[in-house]
Amino acid sequence: MITIKEVKTAKEQKQFIDFPLRLYRNNPYFVPPLYGDERAMFKKDFIYNDCCDIISFLAYDGETVVGRIQGIIQRAANEKNRERRVRFTRFDAVNHTEVAAKLFQAVEKWGRAKGMNTVVGPLGFSDLEREGLLVEGFDQLSTFEEQYNYEYYGALIESLGYEKEVDWTESKIYPPDEDDGTMQKMADFVMKRYNLHFGEAKNIDDFIKKYGDDFFGLIDKGYENLYGTVPFTEGMKKEIIKSFKLIVDLKHVAIILDENEKAVCIGICFPSIAKAVQRSQGKLTPAALVRLLRAIKKPSVIDLGLVAVDPAYLNRGISTAISAEVLKMLQNDGIEYAETNLNLETNAAIQNQWKRFKEVKHKRRRAYVKKLY
Repeated sequence: MITIKEVKTAKEQKQFIDFPLRLYRNNPYFVPPLYGDERAMFKKDFIYNDCCDIISFLAYDGETVVGRIQGIIQRAANEKNRERRVRFTRFDAVNHTEVAAKLFQAVEKWGRAKGMNTVVGPLGFSDLEREGLLVEGFDQLSTFEEQYNYEYYGALIESLGYEKEVDWTESKIYPPDEDDGTMQKMADFVMKRYNLHFGEAKNIDDFIKKYGDDFFGLIDKGYENLYGTVPFTEGMKKEIIKSFKLIVDLKHVAIILDENEKAVCIGICFPSIAKAVQRSQGKLTPAALVRLLRAIKKPSVIDLGLVAVDPAYLNRGISTAISAEVLKMLQNDGIEYAETNLNLETNAAIQNQWKRFKEVKHKRRRAYVKKLY
């Protein structure tokens, strides 16, 4: 008999975090999140407690955990979009319809009790979290930034009345087979035409000091109307800065400024740490830290973190300058390829940007939606 329990005790919290590590043990494509980051969700000072209501459930078959799910009411997102949505995230389960049904029923019941009328997901606390259900590309290594799931997840969710709301695609991008310099010439033309220049910094700390406020303001403006995005809180900013200091190399960051030193475009790449955290199941053991430092110092793959453009410059070709910088990274840094991470299939600007490269679309993710009444 399948039973559902709300996660409350320290033991249940550990079971919630550990379940996917057990479910995907020895799976070559699954990349765990950092174990410490998952533990932080259950702390009183968790950065999203000020803008989210959160609940977590476990499914048991007898004494054995067979599934988990988390529900989130993102109050800031609901207020911004004038919606009453409950998000589901961290859904993991064995291939069993009753397990999935009872987990989702628990989130739906909680959402109704909170006055919500729609369930959507997988979506996390913000778009900085892993989001979307993998529906294509099950034989591809996940990036550290995104979640892997088994192929049967989609069938389980759809059997419960959930339908597609949006899809994201993911691509590997390589340098074009022949580079005739056109991309760089276009970038130089755009930079000169609009009197733009690249910002400089001595190191990441200097970059944050100089451009931190502009950086967050630009992302908020550039991402305001994109699906699932949430305005930055002070806690979120601190978390990003902490991550920057841990893994970002200044040579993988580009910020474009206007004649008044105001940021109008930014592109950030991260060294791929997927393989570095796989073996330790996301725990930062001494051996894992050595692998992590090696991956950061000399990556063979880079993950595209974000590209944000001031809306006033969207149709001026400014993204060409960022593309040219990405091309330089691929050509000069010993990088084999770059992972784009999630790109909305309806976002023509970002989809067209990668056509300048040799592109291999290898994954697709989906957000599902269901009306509660």
